[in-house]
Amino acid sequence: MMSDGVEDEEKWLTAGIAGLQQNAFYMHRALDSNNIKDALKYSAQMLSELRTSRLSPHKYYELYMRAFDELRKLEIFFKEESKRSCSIIELYELVQHAGNILPRLYLLCTVGSVYIRSKEAPAKDILKDLVEMCRGIQHPLRGLFLRSYLSQVSRDKLPDIGSEYEGDENTVMDAVEFVLQNFTEMNKLWVRMQHQGPAREKEKREKERNELRDLVGKNLHVLGQIEGIDLELYRDTVLPRILEQVVNCKDDLAQYYLMDCIIQVFPDEYHLQTLETLLGACPQLQPSVDIKTVLSGLMERLSNYAASSIEVLPEFVQVEAFAKLNNAIGQVIEAQPDMPVFGAVTLYSSLLTFTLHVHPERLDYVDQILGACVSKIAGKGKLEGKATKQIVALLSAPLEKYNDIDTALKLSNYPLVMEYLDDSTNKVMSNVIIQSIMKNKTHISTAEKVGALFELIKGLIKDLDGDDNDEMDEDDFKEEQNSVARLIQMLYNDDPREMLKIIHMVKKHIMSGGPKRLPFTIPPLIYNALKLVRRVQSQDENGSEDETSSATPKKIFQLLNQTIEVLSMVPAPDLALRLYLECAEAANDCDLEPVAYEFFTQAYILYEEEISDSKAQVTALYLIIGTLQRMHTFGVENRDTLTHKATGYSAKLLKKPDQCRAVYACSHLFWVDDQDGIKDGERVLLCLKRALRIANAAQQMANVTKGSSGSVVLFIEILNKYLYFFEKGNTQITVASIEGLIELVTSEMQSDSKGTADPGAEAFFASTMRYIQSQKDKGGATGEKFDPIKV
Repeated sequence: MMSDGVEDEEKWLTAGIAGLQQNAFYMHRALDSNNIKDALKYSAQMLSELRTSRLSPHKYYELYMRAFDELRKLEIFFKEESKRSCSIIELYELVQHAGNILPRLYLLCTVGSVYIRSKEAPAKDILKDLVEMCRGIQHPLRGLFLRSYLSQVSRDKLPDIGSEYEGDENTVMDAVEFVLQNFTEMNKLWVRMQHQGPAREKEKREKERNELRDLVGKNLHVLGQIEGIDLELYRDTVLPRILEQVVNCKDDLAQYYLMDCIIQVFPDEYHLQTLETLLGACPQLQPSVDIKTVLSGLMERLSNYAASSIEVLPEFVQVEAFAKLNNAIGQVIEAQPDMPVFGAVTLYSSLLTFTLHVHPERLDYVDQILGACVSKIAGKGKLEGKATKQIVALLSAPLEKYNDIDTALKLSNYPLVMEYLDDSTNKVMSNVIIQSIMKNKTHISTAEKVGALFELIKGLIKDLDGDDNDEMDEDDFKEEQNSVARLIQMLYNDDPREMLKIIHMVKKHIMSGGPKRLPFTIPPLIYNALKLVRRVQSQDENGSEDETSSATPKKIFQLLNQTIEVLSMVPAPDLALRLYLECAEAANDCDLEPVAYEFFTQAYILYEEEISDSKAQVTALYLIIGTLQRMHTFGVENRDTLTHKATGYSAKLLKKPDQCRAVYACSHLFWVDDQDGIKDGERVLLCLKRALRIANAAQQMANVTKGSSGSVVLFIEILNKYLYFFEKGNTQITVASIEGLIELVTSEMQSDSKGTADPGAEAFFASTMRYIQSQKDKGGATGEKFDPIKV
C-alpha cells in the first residue's frame, strides 16, 4: 500500500515537472520574441503546477526549485524590460491579471523585487503590499513555499543601515516589521499543517513538518543579519514579538525549534541583556518541549561568550545571570513534574559549566547547584543510563576546571551526588577523580582529606552493594586497582605524625577491600609506611627525636605487622612473605633486632604452612636467603637459628636441581664481604660439598630415568661458587678441590654422547675456563693465587 503511494507521487511529480518544463519552453520563446503578454500567460500556466496538493513536502520542494530557477530568468527579463519600453508600475499592475491567485502572487513577488530595485516607490510600501497580498494563500504547504520565495527575493532589498534602500521613507523598523509579519504568517501556516488530514497520519505529518522547519527559521536568520537591529530594538520589539508567537502557537515542535533558532541566530550579548525575557518564556512552553536542550544550548553559548574575553565577565555579574538561570531552571523543573531525572541533571550540568566559566571563584554557587541536583534525584534510588552519564559530566566539571581535588573536597554536596550513581558508574567516576589527581600531581596532605577522598572513591576500594567482581574484565579490574595503588603512593606529609595518621586512615578504608583488592592496595601502603620509617629513623639519627611523637619506628612496625597479617589470610602468602622480608630489612636498618626477628619468624611460618607449590617455594627461599644475607642486626644465636632453618628448607625442596641450587646459595649466609664477623669458611665448604652430593644424586637419577647422565650444568655452577669463594680468600677452598671439580666436569662432558651433549653447558664451562685464564693473566696477587690451577 505504501509503495503504491510512493509510485503515485513519483508519477505526479513527473507530470508536474513535464507541465512546468513545457510552459517554461513557451515562456522562453515569448521572452525571446519580446512578447510580454504571452510570457505572462505561459509563466502563469507554469506556476499553476505549484497548485498541486498531491505531493509531499520533499517532492513539492523539487517542483518548487525548478519553478524558482525559471522565475529568476523571468526576473532578469522584467528588469531589462523596465529599462526599455514597459514601465515597472505597468508590469506590477499587469501581472495581477493572472487568473489563479498562486501564480499571480509568485509573479507579483517577482515583479515586486524589480520594482523595489527601481526605487520608483518606497520599499516599505511594496514590501507591505506583498506580505499582505500573500495572505490570499492559506493552504499550509503552498503558503509556506510562497512566503519563502518572498523572503528569498526580498532579503537583499530590505531598508537596512548602509543599504541603498534606506532613506527618509524607508527605515530599519520597516524591514523588521516586514520580516516579523512574514515570520508570523509562516509560523501559523506551519503549525496548521498538523491538523491537515486524518488522525492516523499524524506521525507522518509531524515528520513532514520537521522537514519544512527551515523555511520558517530563515526569517529569524534574516532578522539576525539586519545590521540596524541594535540592543534596544531587539529588547523592545524583536524578541517580544517572536516570543509572543512562539508561546501562543502552543505547538511543541514549533516552540522547540524556534527557541533554538533564537538562541543560535542572535548575538550573545543580546541574550545576556535580555536573559529575563527569554527565560520568562520557558515555563510557558508546552510540557512536551525538550526545554533542557534549549536551555543547555543557551548556557553553552553564554559560557563560550564568557570564555571569549575576560572583559565581558562584569556584564554577567551586572545582570545577575547566575541567579536568573538558576531560578529559570527551578521554574521549568517545577512546571514539568514529569521531567525525567536525565533532563534535570542535564540542566544542572549545563548551569555548572556556565558557573565555572563565569564565576570560577564562587564555590558556593557550585555547591548550590550540586545541592539542587541532590534534591531532584533524592528518592529515585540508584540512577542508570543517560542520567548517570550526565552525573559523571556534572562531577567531572569542577575537577577539570580547578585541576585540584582539594577544591572538590570542599563541596559538601559533591559526595552526596556520587551516592546516587550505580556501582559501575561510581567506579568510572572514581577513576576520573584518581586520573585528575595523577595528571595534576596533587598531594593530599592531611588524614581528614584522605578520609574524604577515599570515601568518594569507595567504589574502587571495597565491594559495593550487589557488586560482583566476577563479571568484570580481569584487565580492567587490575588497571583500576593499580590506579588506587598509585594514588596511595602519592600520599605524603612532611610531618611524620600526620603521615602516620594518613597511613592509619588508608588502612581503615582499604581493609574492607576483599581478597581480590587487598593484594593490590596493601603493598603500596606498606611501602609508603616503610618510607616513613626510614624518614623517622633519619631524623632520630640527626638528633631530632621527639619522645612524645606518635610516629616511632616501633609503632609503625606494629601497624605493618597487623596489615600484612590480613594479607596472609586473604590468602596471598607469596606476597605477604615478600612484605614481611621487606619489613625485616627495614627493621634491620633501624637496629631493631626483636622486630626484625619477628618479621622473619612470620615469613618462615608462611613458608611452612601456606606455600606448597614447588616453584613458589624456590622463589620464596631465594628471597629468604637474599634478605637474611643482608641482615647485620642479629646476634649469633638468632642468626644461627634463622640460617639453620633456611638451609633445612633448601634440602627439603622437591626437585634435586632446586635443592642443589638452594643449598649452594645458603653458602653466602656464612660469608658476607662487608662484615668481618661472618666469614665461616668451614660452613661455606660444607654447603658446597652438600650441594655437590645432591648434584651427583641428580645425575644418577637422570641416568636411571632417562638413560643418560644428564646435564653437567649443576657441577659447573658449583665450580663457579668454588671460584667465587676462592677469590674472596676462603682458605677452605683449595686449588686441589677446584682442579678436582674441573676434572669431574671434563670427564662428565666427554662421557656424554653426541646426541645428549648440552651446547649451553659447554659454552658455560668454556666461559668459566676463560675466566680462570684471565685471572691468571692479570699478574700480581690475583695472578699468583690462580696460577696453580691447571686448566
